[in-house]
Amino acid sequence: MGRSFESVRMGVKDVSARWMKASRALKKEDQVYGQKLAEMAKKHSSEAFYALDDPLEAAVFSVLVELLRELEKRREE
Repeated sequence: MGRSFESVRMGVKDVSARWMKASRALKKEDQVYGQKLAEMAKKHSSEAFYALDDPLEAAVFSVLVELLRELEKRREE
C-alpha cells in the first residue's frame, strides 16, 4: 500500500527540478544563479520535512537559510 500524497522531501525535489529547468530560460550569465538556487532548495529538505508541510515553503526556507549562511561567511572574511 503506497502513499496517497507526496512527501515534502519529494515535493522539494520536484520544485528544485522545475527551478533547474526554469534556469535554462534565463540569460546565459544568470543561469548559474538559477541552478545554484535549485541546489540550495534541496539542502535542508530533510530538516524542513519535520516542521513544514508545503514543499514550496520548505524549498524557499532552505534557500533563505543557505543565503544567510553565505552572507554570514562573507562578513567573517
